[in-house]
Amino acid sequence: MRAYVIFMEDDEHRCPAGSFIYIPPEMPHGFRVGAVQSGKLNLYMPASMVGYFDDLSEAIRTGEADPAKLDEIAARYSLEVIGPVPEGYL
Repeated sequence: MRAYVIFMEDDEHRCPAGSFIYIPPEMPHGFRVGAVQSGKLNLYMPASMVGYFDDLSEAIRTGEADPAKLDEIAARYSLEVIGPVPEGYL
C-alpha cells in the first residue's frame, strides 16, 4: 500500500508510511494521494509556506477554492502551479 507519490522533475517516489522526502528549494514537484487514506507532515525552513497554507485553507473553508483563486494565492507567495490540482486535494 502506498500513502503518497511525490513527483520531482522526471522522478516518481512512492512513499509508504514513515517515508522522508527532501525537496530542494525551487524544485518543481507535486504529489498524488495513494489508495490508502493518510496524512503527511511538511517541514519548511524558513517557515515561508505558512501563510500560503493558511490562505489556501481559508479559500477551501469558504468555498472560494476555484482555479482563479488558487492561482491568486500561489502568486501572492511567489509560487507557480505547474499542473492541475491533484484529485482529492480539495
